[in-house]
Amino acid sequence: MQFAHLAQRLFNRPLAIHRDKAEVIMAALAERLGVTRMVNVDGAAIRPNASFYDEDDGYQYRDRDNGYDLVGNVAVIPVHGTLVQKLGTLRPWSGMTGYDGIRQAFMTAMNDEDVKAVVLDVDSPGGEVAGCFDLVDTIYGARGDKPIYSILTESAYSAGYAIASSANKIYVPRTGGTGSIGVICMHVDFSKALTSAGIEVTFIHYGDRKADGHSEIPLSKEAFDRFQADINTMGELFVETVARNRNIAARQVRDTQAVTYLGADGVTKGLADAVAAPDAAFRALIAELA
Repeated sequence: MQFAHLAQRLFNRPLAIHRDKAEVIMAALAERLGVTRMVNVDGAAIRPNASFYDEDDGYQYRDRDNGYDLVGNVAVIPVHGTLVQKLGTLRPWSGMTGYDGIRQAFMTAMNDEDVKAVVLDVDSPGGEVAGCFDLVDTIYGARGDKPIYSILTESAYSAGYAIASSANKIYVPRTGGTGSIGVICMHVDFSKALTSAGIEVTFIHYGDRKADGHSEIPLSKEAFDRFQADINTMGELFVETVARNRNIAARQVRDTQAVTYLGADGVTKGLADAVAAPDAAFRALIAELA
């Protein structure tokens, strides 16, 4: 069983956790753990779509995970770690967050009557280009329906910044960062190492450019120029997207040359709206909703 170790940590051992929160965890993991039905000690079934409010920490919890937490009437969506196109989970997992999970959580939150605003809790160095800008366009297109804030905890770089920029406002802490608006690709040439080891690699292919980019052969000028053109296209898409999202000139974004900016420097460059600790930024949003 893939989750056998997790099951051993949850069942038949004492846990220091609130009962209701334990039910949330079990409801979220039940299918993966092979649990088909859950009941309370009194025999009453646990409702899969039930929700409750915990007065101790102010969170709204739901038995079925929608990919966000309700803090009052604000949906908080985590955008943490390396960003990938398809992760297949609603929450960050193993140091990664999927664009698919963010999209699902965001769309659910926007259609949730209990949600009056959305916070993107961003702490990411970036990730894959694939899927990123489609997600950014989805979030940007929802502006005006509900307030959307990006609260950085701690930094938003590259693809992480692209997502952060889709919100109405961006708050960055003093030691947090923004920027790295660029695209990068690596090619590793192992051909000399293989030759030194007495290994000869022969590619049998149809199409003159089919073997371009393989690490067993040097990168030709033709291949480099083609790959650079693709990188330039994606880079310009990044620049134009940020310029639109932040309502600043594309030249201003392009001139950053993928530099990263600490705290207030990002505000000066137009990449964030204010410097604030995450809790202070959240209180500012709550004040706006009042």
